[in-house]
Amino acid sequence: MLSSKVVDFCKAEGWWFDDASPDYEVELQKLGVDISCDFAEFYLHVEDGPTFIQNGREIYQVCWFSKNSNYELALKRAHETLNIPKEYLPLDSFEGEGGFFYNIITGDVVELSLGQDLIGFTQGKLKPQWSNFNDFLEVYFNLS
Repeated sequence: MLSSKVVDFCKAEGWWFDDASPDYEVELQKLGVDISCDFAEFYLHVEDGPTFIQNGREIYQVCWFSKNSNYELALKRAHETLNIPKEYLPLDSFEGEGGFFYNIITGDVVELSLGQDLIGFTQGKLKPQWSNFNDFLEVYFNLS
């Protein structure tokens, strides 16, 4: 479940929609996301266009990208080119400072950059910085 901090912030921004999008639920299921997790709750109820921008960093509205763009290319690049395990979904374009990835099995989020971060992660030496998506959102939106 999302914390009241995240929900209240999204409502204050005008991003929160009480009714979940059935189309977006289909997109999450296609991606293998458990509909009852905080990741799904966020992406089923929160939207501000195709991305969210905070402090110069951008993350996807994953359902929008899955439905309206070539998100499969982002998945392929993450999994094949960067060698990131298939259970991780890219949350952004992995440009500039690096990128964020969500694990659909464990619910954790990792921030990676090219070089030692990526190498350490693929070798199992770098662990995800957030144990769940809600904690990631609180940091990303500066709510903690």
